Amino acid sequence: MRHYDCAVIGTGPAGQKAAIQAAKLGKNVCIIEKSPFVGGAQINTGTIPSKALREAVLHLTGANRKGIFGESSRVKRNITIADLSSISGNVIRREWEVIRDALERNNVDMVWGEAHFEGPNLLQVTHNSEATLVTADRFVLATGTRPAKPTEVPFDGKKVFCSDGILKLDTLPKSMIVVGGGVIGTEYACMMATLGVRVTLIEGKNKLLGFLDDEISEALHYLMRQNGITLRMGEKVEKIAHMPPEMANGVQVEATLESGKVLQAQTLLYCVGRQGTTKQLGLDNVGLVADDRERLKVNEHYQTGVPHIYAAGDIIGFPALASTSMEQGRLAACHAFGAQVHSMSHLFPYGIYAIPEISMVGKTEQQLTQEGIPYEAGICYYKEIAKGQLLGDDTGMLKLLIHQKDQTILGVHCIGTGATELVHIGQAVMAFNGTVRYFTENVFNYPTLAEAYKVAALNGSNKLRHI
Repeated sequence: MRHYDCAVIGTGPAGQKAAIQAAKLGKNVCIIEKSPFVGGAQINTGTIPSKALREAVLHLTGANRKGIFGESSRVKRNITIADLSSISGNVIRREWEVIRDALERNNVDMVWGEAHFEGPNLLQVTHNSEATLVTADRFVLATGTRPAKPTEVPFDGKKVFCSDGILKLDTLPKSMIVVGGGVIGTEYACMMATLGVRVTLIEGKNKLLGFLDDEISEALHYLMRQNGITLRMGEKVEKIAHMPPEMANGVQVEATLESGKVLQAQTLLYCVGRQGTTKQLGLDNVGLVADDRERLKVNEHYQTGVPHIYAAGDIIGFPALASTSMEQGRLAACHAFGAQVHSMSHLFPYGIYAIPEISMVGKTEQQLTQEGIPYEAGICYYKEIAKGQLLGDDTGMLKLLIHQKDQTILGVHCIGTGATELVHIGQAVMAFNGTVRYFTENVFNYPTLAEAYKVAALNGSNKLRHI
């Protein structure tokens, strides 16, 4: 039996940072992983593979240069799944090395196997039919999520698949139905459409990515349609079925909507929700109960209902991003061992790697309106700045939401090239309660996308002067 100050379950982003932070605080730490590889969904099936795929798509199709060079920017005419997956595989293998090295340098013990609570401070870890007992004073649960796979959906991994299976396709399909307009569904729909796949996206709500600012979401709808994606908004799928071979005629999947519409395609990607992975943890042995999607409820310090057991990352729900999961894991470990930290969860940025990129931090216009906070919006379109012209991006935009009275920045919203990088300038200013004057009175390198902040700030300031 081995005893630790802290035992972390799961080597995804939340687990990694929790374990390393606890080790930095001088604690004896182990991290437990049931998969053969470290990194969780972040490295193996989610964040890194999808972003590597996106970079490969942009490079091979030249989509991010077409505004200047047109079709001549395309690197390869006939793009295969092998072209796309090889890039992803190289990045994944490198990330495995980075994570293992970081854990070893911080003297975090790696324990392989599936963990199960036998008591409040006791875990049984099973690996290759052998069991190891581990005790600890504190626990951090960071086991993540997996794609939801309802039994009524006929998954076969070839024609009907979840997001984990998209890079396992043998060939690039000619057509695809994407069910679910969340982050994952939207990102993959954009990538496939850029590759020339005929994509139909079905979403039960009337807006993609409901947490986005309305104007940004509307722009996304427009740009996706411009890219050839058919959006079926406010529609729900009633039935998914494989087409009989004698009736296929070039299509293999049929989706029947509640409205009576029947859609057909070669493939179908199902992206409606994700499911927690707490069922095998033996939570009943410590008095914890997960919700119907196997997620855990935590307080502001990431403590569960059992004070010495913490949870972080996708397992606790929205926003379920790798970046926010990392910080949640770090904060959980700090609180567990009395380290004083200041959380800035209200300034967690959101990044959506659709084509184009989208990012935001702070409040949306609809939130400010609902809360009765007076504001003005300052906007810069990429076509107004030289860098936008150089990049060939004339559809991007940056929006600042400015308090009408004290002129502090309340929100930053961006869609277009480099949005997920650009948002951090506004995030830093907001963290120090900066005002719009920071942007109007400072000089930005020319030509850069960062110059969009000054243009947006001047636009907002001019509006404020005429209130």
